[in-house]
Amino acid sequence: MSTDDQVLRAHAEQQYAGELAALASADDRPRPPQWRLSPWAVATYLLGGRLPDGTEITPKYLGSRRLMEIAIASLATDRALLLIGVPGTAKSWVSEHLAAAISGNSTLVVQGTAGTPEEAIRYGWNYARLLAEGPSTGALVASPVMRAMGEGSLVRVEELTRIPSDIQDSLITILSEKTLPIPELDTEVQARRGFNLIATANNRDKGVNDLSSALRRRFTTVVLPLPDSLDQEVEIVRTRVASLGASLDLPADLAALSEIRRVVTVMRELRGGVTADGRTTVKSPSSTLSTAEAISVMTSGLSLATHFGDGTVGAADVAAGLVGAVVKDPVQDTVIWQEYLETVVRNRPEWSDLYRACRDLDATA
Repeated sequence: MSTDDQVLRAHAEQQYAGELAALASADDRPRPPQWRLSPWAVATYLLGGRLPDGTEITPKYLGSRRLMEIAIASLATDRALLLIGVPGTAKSWVSEHLAAAISGNSTLVVQGTAGTPEEAIRYGWNYARLLAEGPSTGALVASPVMRAMGEGSLVRVEELTRIPSDIQDSLITILSEKTLPIPELDTEVQARRGFNLIATANNRDKGVNDLSSALRRRFTTVVLPLPDSLDQEVEIVRTRVASLGASLDLPADLAALSEIRRVVTVMRELRGGVTADGRTTVKSPSSTLSTAEAISVMTSGLSLATHFGDGTVGAADVAAGLVGAVVKDPVQDTVIWQEYLETVVRNRPEWSDLYRACRDLDATA
């Protein structure tokens, strides 16, 4: 068994190496400097399609083609890209696949948190060598951003608005001047052609740090929406659950499509505040109830059905995950969930098994 077979989650460029190689072979269109594929081929990789030799490219993003074209076109210029949207709209997923397709490397990442230091964006020091040698090239520890500048590749900054504002602004010189000064060495790193940056941010978190107008101007902003339709969201969840199930050695249960549809319907109704038929208004809980939450619920149900059931995902398998996804605030959300169960789920005869499974969980709590 190869090393890749032992990895819990392979990077996009590893998992889809065959598709990327097929696209590179078939791609005869102009490529921007340092790009592995042309913009057309990158879009095909993201959105799926069939190559002239019959190779099927699986879609990585199910949504607006135009949004992806705008994102790719921005990265072909000197403007950075900001993917923004509520949690679960595939921002990180898209940024990883863009980096894999364009640079062949999605691992140059800065993970934004409230404690992200400036060194994560600029550079740091090996303090043992710094004390022994003083400031030197050997003592310098390059950040992912610095490495991408030197290599002429893409770098990803996840959850940009979680990073403190003064740390965010260290990107301004990098994005505007395409240079990273190193005053301690009286030198600088100049970005090679092909360098660019993809940042993600969600507009639902509380306590985020807004981007300064100076920094925001240096990005092309693309807002990734929630899926337009129930069918589209069901297909996204089905695809991701099948992929995760295969990587975790959980059998992909295509018979669970009806359960996926029910889980997605519940989440769409609760986050939208109205039932699918538009007849009943419901209260929305504090949780985001995104597509990512639906994927998590179904993956958990798949595990339960595999290890403690008959391998077919049923209402009892998804109930626990569904309640956990909805009820984040044990006081407010519990009331909202109970009301939804009694006024909506209970009145759908075809959902009687789901109603009973959720009620049974309440009885054992």
